[in-house]
Amino acid sequence: MQSIVTSQWKQPHATAEFTTGVSLHSHTSVSEETLGFTHALVTAVPGLKMVFELYRRSSARYGIALDYSRANWRPPLQPRMAYDVESRQVQRLGLNPLVSITDHDSIEAPLLLRTIPSSRHIPVSLEWSAPFGQTVFHLGIHNLPSRNGLEWMVRFQRYTAEAQAVAGADHSPDAMDARLLTMLRELHESPQVLIVFNHPLWDLHKVGRAHLLEVSRFLRQAGRTIHAIELNGLRHVRENRDAARLARETGHLVLSGGDRHGLEPNANINLTSAASFTEFVEEIRVDRVSHVHFMPQYQDRWEQRILRSTLNAVTDFPEFMPGWQRWDERAFHPDQNGVMRSFAELWPKGHAPRLLQAAIQLVRLAGVRGLAAPLSLAFQGVNRPEHELGSGMEWV
Repeated sequence: MQSIVTSQWKQPHATAEFTTGVSLHSHTSVSEETLGFTHALVTAVPGLKMVFELYRRSSARYGIALDYSRANWRPPLQPRMAYDVESRQVQRLGLNPLVSITDHDSIEAPLLLRTIPSSRHIPVSLEWSAPFGQTVFHLGIHNLPSRNGLEWMVRFQRYTAEAQAVAGADHSPDAMDARLLTMLRELHESPQVLIVFNHPLWDLHKVGRAHLLEVSRFLRQAGRTIHAIELNGLRHVRENRDAARLARETGHLVLSGGDRHGLEPNANINLTSAASFTEFVEEIRVDRVSHVHFMPQYQDRWEQRILRSTLNAVTDFPEFMPGWQRWDERAFHPDQNGVMRSFAELWPKGHAPRLLQAAIQLVRLAGVRGLAAPLSLAFQGVNRPEHELGSGMEWV
């Protein structure tokens, strides 16, 4: 087993001995993203928390109570645009691109892209939200067989819904955990499928110490059905180093995963000489060799990069297709009858209230580098890859 980690700013010639760059884990307009995390980010900008609290308290005035658990937003890039963003970055390195798009609990984007000649080879992949015990893991399921990809989607969705129902009823999740492990063993039996544990240490659902305990239990029980642990291009260095340590302790490879949601391409890729995605999977699963390469954008402060990604969610893009240009056309919330509608449809006068418009404008202004300092206080842990990741890591 060999995992190697390099960076473009420390080892710019690391790409020279390879022919292919693999972009893993990125999202398109198909992906439904929770508004809870975005809300936590934007309210870290001074003054914005008060604005959002005002609208939460005045729900009776607008007839709809803000529900961050059900509300969602969609990344701005359509599938073809997202594919091109990732391909171009790899091509600029002089490498052939292999792109695996993983929208949340959906394979719609790769199926659409397979109808276009230039992207016909794209693997059928997704990021599966898989409840386990007291938490929920995000698993990158790459390169599903075309013949039964839709059948697998039905199984994924059914499992997630039933596991959430069991958790909500406060019943023992043991049977659901066993079912998840059985599904992973079935996937593992297909040699072309790649299963990656995405950002394993990110306690996205805020369950506390129980999340880490469940990570350990999951890796112990899942064993070799998990083919690699992700170093995430949108998480800070400290967490990625802990993920790398976890991989060493459990005998797993590390793999890249950019987790792009906005316009910036993935902040890391895998280097290989595989000519196809299936060959790349064999390199990971059979040869057990992985070379993760971090791109220059990963040098920027973590909170600044998170803010840039968040800005993409609240920015208008007039050049996009009609119905997808305004930020409030890409954000959704249940109406009074529980039907999901875009915010643009829900506004009483067809546009956001003035105070909220001013708040959104403040978020956009926060993109100026000079306003990054307050975010450093809100998000403890600054990305300093030149000190913590720059020398590269290698283990056998």
